[in-house]
Amino acid sequence: MTGGIQAIEYLRDNGRLDAPRYRSLLETEDCATCSFLRSEARKVADSVFGPRVFIRGLIEISSHCRNNCLYCGLRAGNSGLKRYRLSAEEVLECCRKGYEAGFRTFVLQGGEDPALDDDLLESLVRSVKSGFPDCAVTLSLGERSKESYRRLKAAGADRYLLRHETYDPAHYSRLHPSPMSRESRLGCLASLKECGYQTGTGFMVGSPWQTVDNIVEDILFIEEFHPEMIGIGPFIHHGATPFADMPDGSVEMTCRLISIFRLMNPRALIPATTALASLEPEGRRKGIQAGANVVMPNLSPEGRRKYYSIYEGKAFSGAEGAEGLAALRNELNAIGCDIAIDRGDYDDKRKYC
Repeated sequence: MTGGIQAIEYLRDNGRLDAPRYRSLLETEDCATCSFLRSEARKVADSVFGPRVFIRGLIEISSHCRNNCLYCGLRAGNSGLKRYRLSAEEVLECCRKGYEAGFRTFVLQGGEDPALDDDLLESLVRSVKSGFPDCAVTLSLGERSKESYRRLKAAGADRYLLRHETYDPAHYSRLHPSPMSRESRLGCLASLKECGYQTGTGFMVGSPWQTVDNIVEDILFIEEFHPEMIGIGPFIHHGATPFADMPDGSVEMTCRLISIFRLMNPRALIPATTALASLEPEGRRKGIQAGANVVMPNLSPEGRRKYYSIYEGKAFSGAEGAEGLAALRNELNAIGCDIAIDRGDYDDKRKYC
């Protein structure tokens, strides 16, 4: 039995490894070890959820952003991007169509738009919860004050997604200009936990200047933070950013990390991201076979989707769009999985409802 397989079995049985063994799993080129990692992760996912993949309806509510993150096409410095904001009526119409299609979780995502103040968002969340009381609302709207998070939670928001992007402060500063900081991002994550959200974090795989040591630090942070949701996807460049000429991340490494996180936290909600499908036609399938259990088809108005341009080549139609659920179901059925239309709430008793 190889050391890699022993490490995988230890991670499966104990939910943690030390840094050297995480590094060895990231660096191994042994095909048997990689195959065993994927198969064990999928077995663990099936043991908790069955062969089910939860669908979340993604609604991109604003492409405006005050930040200038060096990797993101929504950055404030991208003057060539056509910006938009959805009205409350448009958001509710997206939810209505999604509900009729079977969605029971809506993910409201946007840039850090100053126009999305607490009063507006509080009203929007209350409207969604009032109109669709059996649905979960997930927010992904960046860094806000703890009071803002508290108000939105009181209005009915259930979950919040906020990637930490990198745990290393020096690496963080190479991806984000001042005044953004790793400390601020981690503080927001702590606030979200304190406010009672099901909290998600994660990072880009293959972001510029990322090292294996950076990834090991990210793994150890997530191991300690124990989020309910873990979102990782490959870095994909955008031509209107300073990273336009940087190489894209790796589907294979992203899937390897999905497997590691599945073994670390069997109950986590882990998406096979749109970035995986954008970088490689079989990317989403590979993510699910590696242990992912969530996909997020796009519910945004079809005419607006191309303007939510975080990276180039983003997939937003076909099986990536909410109107393509039949294609998505066929894709999942081909690998022995099916769509789960329920909320899929994280539960410490290992039950999902």
